[in-house]
Amino acid sequence: MNKRIMVVLTLLIACSGMVWQAMAKRAMSSEKANSHTNDHQGFVLEHDAEVMKRGKGPHDGGGESTSYNFFDHASGYKQVFRKRVLHPGSAIGYHLQKEDEVYYVLSGTGIMQMNGREFPVKAGDGILTRPGSSHGLKQTGQDDLVLIITYEKQ
Repeated sequence: MNKRIMVVLTLLIACSGMVWQAMAKRAMSSEKANSHTNDHQGFVLEHDAEVMKRGKGPHDGGGESTSYNFFDHASGYKQVFRKRVLHPGSAIGYHLQKEDEVYYVLSGTGIMQMNGREFPVKAGDGILTRPGSSHGLKQTGQDDLVLIITYEKQ
């Protein structure tokens, strides 16, 4: 083989290796930028799939529930921001509230029990529960009850 061809092939192989390394580094840094560990950059981006946990309805509510606990690992963040899915037959058990807490219904229907009273809730409803009150929430109907819940960490 000609010496010139050997030099060109060697250069091509070396360049393709450098391109591959650069692409791998870019993919890794992009992955890290989307991770909750990079909040020093001024923002935190988390995805449902990263924070999803399946389990029972909270506060002994029963049934099956899925919780999406966003920003739990963000340093210095003093809020709880959670998406909660109450699957058919599940509930958030009746419990005493210690801080202001907001429930916002994204979809589905339910029955909210507040200080012994019951009332229906549906998509577009916002409920502020105040400290010292007691409440619970039961999913109704055939569709999941999907909520956003937020409150200040104690």
